[in-house]
Amino acid sequence: MTPAKEDVTVLVPTYNEEPTVGDVVRGFTEQGYDVLVTDGGSDDDTQAVAEEAGARVVEQSGSGKGQAVREAIAEHLQKPYVVMIDGDGTYLPGEVDRVLAPLDKGADHVLGNRLGNPDAFTRLNYVGNRIFNAEFAVAHGEYLGDILTGYRAFTLDSARELDLTEDGFGIETEICAEAVGAGHSVEKVGITYRERPEGSEENLHPVLDGGRIGYVVYTTTRRTRPSFFYGSIVLAFAVLVLVTYTVLQ
Repeated sequence: MTPAKEDVTVLVPTYNEEPTVGDVVRGFTEQGYDVLVTDGGSDDDTQAVAEEAGARVVEQSGSGKGQAVREAIAEHLQKPYVVMIDGDGTYLPGEVDRVLAPLDKGADHVLGNRLGNPDAFTRLNYVGNRIFNAEFAVAHGEYLGDILTGYRAFTLDSARELDLTEDGFGIETEICAEAVGAGHSVEKVGITYRERPEGSEENLHPVLDGGRIGYVVYTTTRRTRPSFFYGSIVLAFAVLVLVTYTVLQ
């Protein structure tokens, strides 16, 4: 079983997704879902294409995926269940029932795990994803499989309990960290992941955004797992002192 379609909003944060957003939106509207596109001020025809495909479109007040998600949760979403998906055409709207199903059984948050499809990633992105998931497991004490997935579902009530501050691509990591810290039930399901269609721009910068994601994995422990956060600082300082003492002998 899955939540009733009239109780679900599909949230699609976008920025310059003109080549792909129409197919993504139609993939849900043709199934009977309400679709909300939050656009970060695209300078192509993303907004017009999304509207033509049947989405409600709002332009966010700032920039960045995180800001779009936070604003949607706070102001634009009303239905009790939310599916969030990237507008780049790498995910399948037809798998929405798979992503939604755990919510009907009491889960607060569901992650669509892409990592069973390594051929769709560049080698750098695949290895980076593995590293970030391992780092998250150490920092937050729970392995979630694919914290950076762009296809997930959650209850609106649980999302509004989270303390979200990230503006950019760190938002996925922050949502996962806050959910674990709040004791929410987080489930994971396997999904299909495809290479970006030709003509679709990559908005994620592997190095700069990757560095930010790694930083967010660690810093979120200050709120969600303070003993780890402050303990690691003390440990790092102790190691520094020991190394300095050894060198000076």
